[in-house]
Amino acid sequence: MINDNEKFDVIVVGTGVAGLFTALSISGDLKTLIISKDKIENSDSYLAQGGICTLKEPSDFDSFMEDTLRAGRYENREETVRVMIENSPMIMKRLIEYGVEFDQKVDGSFEYTREGAHSTYRILHHKDVTGKEITNKLLNNVRSRDNITMCEYTKMLDVIIEDNTVKGIVILNEGELKCVYAKEVVLATGGIGGLFAHSTNFRHITGDSFALALRHNIELENINYIQIHPTTLYEENFTRKFLISESVRGEGAILLNKAGERFVDELLPRDVVTEAIRKQMEEDGRPYVMLSLRHIDDEEIHRHFPNIYRHCMEIGYDITKDDIPVTPAQHYLMGGIATDTYGRTSVKNLYAVGETACNGVHGANRLASNSLLESLVFSERAGWIITEEIGEVSLDTPEVDRSLYADPEAWDEANKNLVMEEIKRRDRDFYDKWCNS
Repeated sequence: MINDNEKFDVIVVGTGVAGLFTALSISGDLKTLIISKDKIENSDSYLAQGGICTLKEPSDFDSFMEDTLRAGRYENREETVRVMIENSPMIMKRLIEYGVEFDQKVDGSFEYTREGAHSTYRILHHKDVTGKEITNKLLNNVRSRDNITMCEYTKMLDVIIEDNTVKGIVILNEGELKCVYAKEVVLATGGIGGLFAHSTNFRHITGDSFALALRHNIELENINYIQIHPTTLYEENFTRKFLISESVRGEGAILLNKAGERFVDELLPRDVVTEAIRKQMEEDGRPYVMLSLRHIDDEEIHRHFPNIYRHCMEIGYDITKDDIPVTPAQHYLMGGIATDTYGRTSVKNLYAVGETACNGVHGANRLASNSLLESLVFSERAGWIITEEIGEVSLDTPEVDRSLYADPEAWDEANKNLVMEEIKRRDRDFYDKWCNS
């Protein structure tokens, strides 16, 4: 329960790893509110399968940097990529302190995997449910903090901005319209998958922060840089697609056309593989290609991909024997609200982290398993700077014209249209290819 006109030091909108880690990185003396539009666990972070990149050893720095830049078509900000890579060992240490368990070899050392466009094995994982493992452990730690209040099924309708300074947010909580005020606000609402007919994202993740950015002239960057994941399980009549992790291909799975022939190097960057699949589907005249895991040892499949194995068995595919139909689907947004390396936006005291933010790490196309790392590195930095600077911020409670939200459904529909129209304005070719199907 949140009271109308209630005041906090910090409000965090979103309960994925970025929102949770920001809250954990903020001083325990600060009164913090975290809200989730849906059930607290229902963030896209929870769905992440493959793993999280890290700098395994100093000698891999240049290679890690080059892999990230090449996947991003060299449109990345090198300074931001450097910050991410340099901070990755510290992030892994902190995750382990929070109780996260990564898979290990028999000798107790970490087991690393690789995915498309990686030149070496540098990805830590927890079976094929890495996001679930990290999210659950962060949630456990957030719930233990006395200074943090979490509310689920609470929708942000608007941000309250006065003189280009954020003052709070407007929410729907328990069916009531309320204004909640804070010195600092952090947007961690994820991406835009709910706007697409076919996506790996939860349906309620509909780009709310981007619509509000368009309404309030908050700077957006590369909102049309949208990643289509090459391999999601083809199932008729399912809108949220089940992801077949890129690490499956990293461990040896191959893509086959209608004739049973391999047609692409499976470890090329995601955008390249996606386009090859799209063209192959057109040639084959069917809405999927086949993915074969028969080159992977059965024991390895059961150990490394138990969730994928279980889901496929439920719909009739034994991936140790059967090829499975896969198709591309919207997966991730590289663009978003423009930020610096501390999550600061163009509005004072307003921060954006995770998939909501565009700090330049990913460039035009994200390198596999950089998303969890990027979210954690820069949400921690946002938490640091908020703690450092909040003492100089006043808590104001300006009046809000509540009549704007008299019809929340109409407001929501207008927001969705704003985002899609902006994507179309920036990249009509992409819009026509992926947003109308």
